[in-house]
Amino acid sequence: MSKLEPGCNGLPRLRLQAADGACAEIYAHGAHLTSWIPAGGGEGLYLSGSSVFDGKTALRGGVPVIFPQFAGEGPLPKHGFARTLPWRLVEAVQPAQGAARALFELTDSEATRSVWPQAFRARLEVTVGGKALQTTLAVENTGQAQWQFTAALHSYLRVADVEAVRLRGLQGLRYRDTARGGEPGQEQAAELAIAGEVDRIYFDAPPALELRGPLQHLHIEAQGFADAVVWNPGAVAGARLKDLDPGGYRHFLCVEAAAIGRPVQLAPGARWSGSQRLSRLT
Repeated sequence: MSKLEPGCNGLPRLRLQAADGACAEIYAHGAHLTSWIPAGGGEGLYLSGSSVFDGKTALRGGVPVIFPQFAGEGPLPKHGFARTLPWRLVEAVQPAQGAARALFELTDSEATRSVWPQAFRARLEVTVGGKALQTTLAVENTGQAQWQFTAALHSYLRVADVEAVRLRGLQGLRYRDTARGGEPGQEQAAELAIAGEVDRIYFDAPPALELRGPLQHLHIEAQGFADAVVWNPGAVAGARLKDLDPGGYRHFLCVEAAAIGRPVQLAPGARWSGSQRLSRLT
């Protein structure tokens, strides 16, 4: 059983390592994955060196947990509150053989009920081993009334140059273009190239996407999440983000497993889960 240790600015973090050397780093603040290194490989996630580790602010990069509201899709603060609150480490197992696994939990509190008066239990499970990283978000309604939510795993995938990568699997999908005021569209490209600011919600996405670049090939699989978000701020909007390194936009592409178009409805006692699995192929 692994334990939390002091990380950046003393914030509690967990270092998770599988028997084959694959490893991940997770901060209790937001149950935030900040690093994933597959066995025999290099860093798979982007984390801005200008991220603010103050225990209050959402970190820029890694895998922020978006719950119970995606972006401005409701009355709550942008992207909800899960990414800015401390989660409890339930368990962390690093066996002599096989993958390593950690489980974090967040439940309703006076702080959450002051902005969202619902009773819930959210759990984030992280499994790392070999060339793969799997992140699973599970949400349970522990109250007496039905409620709904939107959510996402806001994965910042590290790339050498965002303009050199292509994302496959989106052709034919309807999308909403947030960068253009919510304008609707339909993807025509077999391979999506990133040029300038891109901020799209793709509805009813397939379970598997592929990210290819000159030096990488990543398989992205989602279960339980109906939608996919693709985001990169580009040079102009990126320069306005104070917690993003200068030129940092070039080194990531966010491909997010998301539940947005049809908010998840949970009756009392009901439970939902969704996962994203990243597999390094090259």
